[in-house]
Amino acid sequence: MDVRDAVEADAERLAELTDTPTDVMRNLVHDRTVRVAEDEGDVLGFVSFDARRNTVHVTQIEGTVGAEERLLEEPCRFARNEGMIVEMLVTGEDEDLQGVAEAAGFENRGTGPVFDGTPTIRYRLEARPTT
Repeated sequence: MDVRDAVEADAERLAELTDTPTDVMRNLVHDRTVRVAEDEGDVLGFVSFDARRNTVHVTQIEGTVGAEERLLEEPCRFARNEGMIVEMLVTGEDEDLQGVAEAAGFENRGTGPVFDGTPTIRYRLEARPTT
């Protein structure tokens, strides 16, 4: 599995993965750091994130469990290099992503905000620079 920067041409596939309009995903590619995981040209998932103050915020992650595991390494690596923490919200229904987050070392920090009636769980990783 290879990971690369997303390009505008990926917007249609990202829209399929998230069941959102292509224009929304095109804007995401332009407005955030977005990485895609692919295998032989087939996009298996993506992660979007941005950095503000001392925190890297994972704004969206979608794909196969294997892709999510690999993709979550991207914001974590950035945070380690910059001495930042990583935060992400996971819906209470997404047990696979909860497992991916916990396996990556994220701590469950309790209830997050509710989006469109869907509760979330707040996850946080105290990324430490590698020495």
